[in-house]
Amino acid sequence: MSEITAERVSTPATKLDVEAVRSDFPLLHQEVYGKPLVYLDNAATTQKPRQVIETVDDYYRHYNSNIHRGVHNLSEKATAAYEEAREKVRRFINATDLKEIIFVRGATEGINLVAHSYGVSSLKTGDEIIISEMEHHSNIVPWQILCEQTGAILKVIPINDAGELDMAAYEQLLGPRTRLVSIVHISNALGTINPVKQIVEMAHAHNAIVLVDGAQATAHTAIDVQALDCDFYVFSAHKAFGPTGTGVLYGKAELLDAMPPYQSGGDMIKMVTFKKTLFNELPYKFEAGTPHIAGVIGMGAAIDYISGLGLDNIAAYEHELLGYATSAVQEVKGLRLVGTAHHKTSILSFILGSIHAHDIGTILDHEGIAVRAGHHCAMPVMERFSIPATARASFAIYNTREEVNTLVRALDKCREIFA
Repeated sequence: MSEITAERVSTPATKLDVEAVRSDFPLLHQEVYGKPLVYLDNAATTQKPRQVIETVDDYYRHYNSNIHRGVHNLSEKATAAYEEAREKVRRFINATDLKEIIFVRGATEGINLVAHSYGVSSLKTGDEIIISEMEHHSNIVPWQILCEQTGAILKVIPINDAGELDMAAYEQLLGPRTRLVSIVHISNALGTINPVKQIVEMAHAHNAIVLVDGAQATAHTAIDVQALDCDFYVFSAHKAFGPTGTGVLYGKAELLDAMPPYQSGGDMIKMVTFKKTLFNELPYKFEAGTPHIAGVIGMGAAIDYISGLGLDNIAAYEHELLGYATSAVQEVKGLRLVGTAHHKTSILSFILGSIHAHDIGTILDHEGIAVRAGHHCAMPVMERFSIPATARASFAIYNTREEVNTLVRALDKCREIFA
């Protein structure tokens, strides 16, 4: 059995009151198969604090209405709350202007919007798109489809054995035909934090634009799109304590202005006749139809929650917890970590001897522990490391050292069962 040392039981020094944070999340306080729930699947989706749940409930109970088009009181309240959330997002990522904040269903739709609007209208045969070997499928497949449509060429930055980008190889890939670089901020399969600012600077030196997939970043680190100087940034609310089905595409205004609409319908128009349609101004040009109003308002509440805790405090606590967890799981005999980058956060992907990841996930589930098992929508990562799948424990602000110790004991049980 792996030993739970006195050092590992000690309380970390942090400005974050984790027990107070845990009290804000109703779902955490339950049992699974008679065991206290240990939720370690935060890279897939985070749980929601009562402040977000109550905000969404309040919308449906007290001012549920469509936005922008109504002159009655309920519609005005809903519109005000919806647009207030846009301002919260703008401040949260330090965008220059409200019109640079486009509400979408999530990071996936944001990437597809850029691929189909900017990409189809701007790329041609022989142009080059660069992505990396660690990308989520949602940051691979849209670019493959775009290459098929336009004749552009997809190039891939390799990663090393630690799960870090080969920056020398990236420099070699950049050239006069490079038009777009699309890169993940934090890998969902490895936890690697990429040097995004450097990546952007190198791309801009070749007059290429850069999209950053921030799905795994917004709950863990401060985002400043002006400092990064990225051209597009996408994220999903549900990975940052907000509702599912809503997210954000940030884009520089001059790029968004020049792009054709991604979808058409209500609210993205100024005037429609049978002869001609005039499109609405930003950001509404890219927000066709009735949006997920409750989700956007709930996302605003999630941003308030994160901001109240302080991203510096969150990052410091999670960095400490990840270090503790990394040391703890390495005491489990036969466990191999996949993704050991020097700069990483929140995620431990691993294999345990010859035990399949799905068997690990099932056994842990019966111990009350929720982890993710599989390829994590990152099959090229699995191919790079010559493995079919990993088990992934991913952490958030409400996870504790005691939960890490529970994970270690359960992994020992996996070894015993398959011995």
